[in-house]
Amino acid sequence: MEIINGPAIVAQPDRHCVGIRTVTPFRGMFAVRDELMQELYSWADERAFAYGHTFFRLHVVDMDGPMDIEVGVLTDEPVAGDDRIRRGVLPAGRYASLTYVNHGRRANGLLRDWATEQGLALDRADTPEGEWFGCRYEAYLTDPRSERMKTRWRTELAIRLADDPS
Repeated sequence: MEIINGPAIVAQPDRHCVGIRTVTPFRGMFAVRDELMQELYSWADERAFAYGHTFFRLHVVDMDGPMDIEVGVLTDEPVAGDDRIRRGVLPAGRYASLTYVNHGRRANGLLRDWATEQGLALDRADTPEGEWFGCRYEAYLTDPRSERMKTRWRTELAIRLADDPS
């Protein structure tokens, strides 16, 4: 894994997006992600609006059960969705962030370990459905349509930090 930037704390404003959210088992999750990305790109291109980076967001993580995932694109302004594509917001807040190329699983552990070493609490909770995140996403800074090799994607991993009690 090549680290490009971070780990660091970054402040993010609310960011508008549209996306497709689904529940899928861990096994095969990345194939589902890729299918949803293509569906979302087609939907956005048919409506001819400008959009930014693609992101892959994990809402609830359960490695042995269903994973609650979302594939989306950032938009400058709110965009109306439909029955399948939903309008949303990546919430404002402080995030632990790391930008890297290749091997996202290692990046996740590195970022979590760094946050722990810094005494930072992640906005997450253990629930009966699995590990819930206030916001955890991977923004693909490399356009997946122009670079098919996932090992070459420049990716920002960001996990929202718990609100500072002070």
